[in-house]
Amino acid sequence: MLFKKKNIAEDELQNATKALNHGSAEAFHLLYQNYAPKVYRYCVKMLGDEILAEDAFQETFVRIYEKRDAFNGQNFSAWLFTIARNTCYNYLRQKKEHESYDETFHQPDRTSNQDIGLKDQIDKAMQMLPVPLREAVILREYEECTYQEIADILQIELSLAKIRVYRARIILRKLLQPLVKEINES
Repeated sequence: MLFKKKNIAEDELQNATKALNHGSAEAFHLLYQNYAPKVYRYCVKMLGDEILAEDAFQETFVRIYEKRDAFNGQNFSAWLFTIARNTCYNYLRQKKEHESYDETFHQPDRTSNQDIGLKDQIDKAMQMLPVPLREAVILREYEECTYQEIADILQIELSLAKIRVYRARIILRKLLQPLVKEINES
């Protein structure tokens, strides 16, 4: 999915979030332009499947527009990512009901003789994380959210947000250790 990059001033975004409550299509379009790449990236990282992510992404913005009256005007980004998170959870539940547990998928690939891209290995490792840890580290590392924003989006305490990111980083470090070793040896 390609998005047009447009720099939108902070005061324009503030005005758009206020106008969204009144059903302004222009405000919705402006917010969509600003947040679409971040939400799409979040959905891809959470679901690990681009087709599902596109569906979840679209559903998120449909829900944003449908529930615009429920937005209290505080932190649009947190509200948006909360809706994206809940949408992704619904897709993960549906996916889980239709998939059987594949033990080989959940084992780190330590003996790869092929030249597999670093990004692919990181994406595989991310998918091995438990969902609560995965979503916390995605919000921190990919979406550059503060710990407080993570806590708000996930509706958890600030300390728990920090713990989840920390634990995710430890697990990722362990999962990616063979890859780092392989890179260092070559």
